[in-house]
Amino acid sequence: MTLVATVAPGLQRWTAWHEEWKEEVASLAVETDDGLVVIDPIDPPRGLARPDHVLLTVFWHVRSAASLPAADVWASKRAVRRLRSRGAQVTQIVEDGPLPGGIRAFPTARDGEVVYWLPQQKAVVAGDVLLGAGAKPHATADPLRLCPERWLGRASHDDLRTSLRPLLDLPVQRVLVSHGEPVVRAGKRALAEVLV
Repeated sequence: MTLVATVAPGLQRWTAWHEEWKEEVASLAVETDDGLVVIDPIDPPRGLARPDHVLLTVFWHVRSAASLPAADVWASKRAVRRLRSRGAQVTQIVEDGPLPGGIRAFPTARDGEVVYWLPQQKAVVAGDVLLGAGAKPHATADPLRLCPERWLGRASHDDLRTSLRPLLDLPVQRVLVSHGEPVVRAGKRALAEVLV
């Protein structure tokens, strides 16, 4: 049974088993003025309302997006071709205009991956570029860490840090990761520690 946790008003997080990753991975549902937004959905819990929008951080996280009757599927322009090959019909390009609910996308040094800023919940949402405590590979007790450098292709950890530093200008309280434990308090401090 999928367990849903309320992280902040209007923001729910759940985890489900990912067969390839061999661990639980997380998804989010955000209530906005523009309807329900789900981010990187995997096995949405029963009772979850029909989403109006699906946002994907990276093409690997197409997961259950293709099976959701969402009005719009949003992704980075750099990820569209890969997503279509995985069965997702992208209807909106993140870089082409405002996202639902005032959500903002920040490009990363990893090709095709973005992180999202949820202004109402003061939360950064990361797919693979940031990992939480306990996430494979190389689980540590640190609240956040960068993904393995080999995941970045031609980019380096220095490139990734540079691409993520604009997030430190935001009033971050939470950093919600797909892999590992989320940071639900003092998110800006945890983010700063990994980006220095």
